[in-house]
Amino acid sequence: MRITGAWLDHPGTRAVCRALTDGGHLALFVGGCVRDALLNRPIGDIDIATDARPDRVIDLARAAGIKAVPTGIDHGTVTLVAEGLGHEVTTFRRDVETDGRHAVVHFSTDVAEDAARRDFTMNALYATPEGEVVDPLGGLPDLRERRLRFVGDPAARIAEDYLRILRFFRFHAWYGDPDEGMDAEALAAIAEGADGIARLSKERIGHEMRKLLTAPDPAPSVAVMRQTGVLARVLPGSDDRALALLVHLEGDMQADPIRRMALLGGSEPDADLRLSRDDAKRLVILRTEIGEPTGPGELGYRHGYDAARDILLLRAAMFETPLDPTALTAAQAGAIVQFPVRAADLMPGFTGPALGQKLAELEDRWIASGFTLDRKALLAGGDL
Repeated sequence: MRITGAWLDHPGTRAVCRALTDGGHLALFVGGCVRDALLNRPIGDIDIATDARPDRVIDLARAAGIKAVPTGIDHGTVTLVAEGLGHEVTTFRRDVETDGRHAVVHFSTDVAEDAARRDFTMNALYATPEGEVVDPLGGLPDLRERRLRFVGDPAARIAEDYLRILRFFRFHAWYGDPDEGMDAEALAAIAEGADGIARLSKERIGHEMRKLLTAPDPAPSVAVMRQTGVLARVLPGSDDRALALLVHLEGDMQADPIRRMALLGGSEPDADLRLSRDDAKRLVILRTEIGEPTGPGELGYRHGYDAARDILLLRAAMFETPLDPTALTAAQAGAIVQFPVRAADLMPGFTGPALGQKLAELEDRWIASGFTLDRKALLAGGDL
């Protein structure tokens, strides 16, 4: 079997492979680029595995005029930049010691040893520079059947790196067959090893959860996370019961992990997942407004249309009601109106805190009128 794609013929990619093979070494595409090429999905990062040691990779690259950056040299990874395109080139490895997150590795010349240390069989697929698939562990049938399995003993793979628990659910959401369920042996090992999630940094947990919740339909995977006790460890106090309905209501909308996090809830999701300041602020707005009586027009006015639409989606999912098109129209209208009164209109009669309070009162009247009261009507009160 062969993979094809324009990325295989990119001049930079050809140059990197040629530098390694002309130096007498193997150059094998590995992991996501091979998996996604076999599935006819877009290719992201280009990873190359080789039997050349890192210092040899650097020497060969420089001799070929290719920029070499030792991005992870202790673990055998050198990034080669050719024709403006980066390639992560990593020496074949085998793990000799792990602490549940980081591994001590020894370099190898055996592709089978390199494959045996990977997480899932569908990620242990390689391809030559010509596109011929190399399958040391028999992972190709699993990929064809959309069957996610750990390489070897699931408990051993998890104990090597507890992040693989979250990766299992993320990869199932993106590549698994939801109608076939999940591998029972894997789920047993996950339930047994779930306490190891506490060893992971919140940043890494947040990174994996974002990728999981960006999948077209993460609901089946998240439901099993709950059943195995993983969801409670990642997002204490969260509830996924309305997630499937939210995905349905989203329709063809672009998947949004923050909107979906808002639905899951939890005690402190922004802290538990170490979100960026902007994402944390947006999450607070969405979560707060789900249960508030704020009307759709006011939502659009105060938060903009996109946030208002998301809040209306979340309310519909939470309360199991249809999404009202007229509410979306009202949110659109609210997003474009401007409050007609300015602070200068109330001065010098009002100053300081009294000025802010009066502006807020007038704004509330204006919103309650459906944005129909103009400046003259708002300023016509006898106390102005």
